[in-house]
Amino acid sequence: MKNSSQMNKYKQMKRNKILIYFLTFLLIFLLNKKVFSDSYESDNYRIQFGNVSLGGENLDSSTYDLSVSVGQSFAQKFNSNGYIVRAGFQYIHSIIPFGFSITDTSVEFDPLIPSNPQTETTDLTVSFGGAGQYQVTAVEETALKTFDGSNSIPDTECDGGGDTCTITSAKTWSSNSAYGFGYNMSGDDVPVDFLGASYYRPFSDRSLGGNPVTIMSGSNVGRNRVSTVTFKINVSNIQPAGTYTGVINFTATPTY
Repeated sequence: MKNSSQMNKYKQMKRNKILIYFLTFLLIFLLNKKVFSDSYESDNYRIQFGNVSLGGENLDSSTYDLSVSVGQSFAQKFNSNGYIVRAGFQYIHSIIPFGFSITDTSVEFDPLIPSNPQTETTDLTVSFGGAGQYQVTAVEETALKTFDGSNSIPDTECDGGGDTCTITSAKTWSSNSAYGFGYNMSGDDVPVDFLGASYYRPFSDRSLGGNPVTIMSGSNVGRNRVSTVTFKINVSNIQPAGTYTGVINFTATPTY
């Protein structure tokens, strides 16, 4: 017959075994947990997720700040020939959230006088602290048109000849006899072809099959990167009278 000491030891071993079995079952359960993916899209963007974690959030109290993600399989930087993978919420986490603003979402010109160019401006501001790049694109939905669509103001070709601009190449537009509608960029992170205040591009026209064109881009930029869009319009003396309107679509996109 086993003495009481041996019996107690035997019972303790049984409890230990039950605990070990439970932990093993729990580990197997966690290792076999399903991983889900999802995607979100609209007319202007598409976001794809290869892994939707259980949670990812900033937590704080009066004594601590904690950034957490639960369910992420791996969280580190992976390198191989041809690719780099940065995985994990904390890896790209930044105290500077992505932000984009436009100072004036409606720009109005004074009554136009032939061969007297007018300009108006608006500022674009981007804040971005992620471990990647951002870009801002622009596209016009149509050329400037009257309400009934019967008349339009053409997009500029700048001064023409050797100074003919395109949607991706700014050229000098200084002649008062060069007509149309276009834009100049100045400030932070703008394309290098905008060499000065007299350099303009026409907008890409979506109604003619045009695609959005990059007008700002940068990486690890920090807070408040500001560029100024200068809209310019000049009409000839044969331009039909009327009220002309148009829509310019600006889209800011971060990448990681």
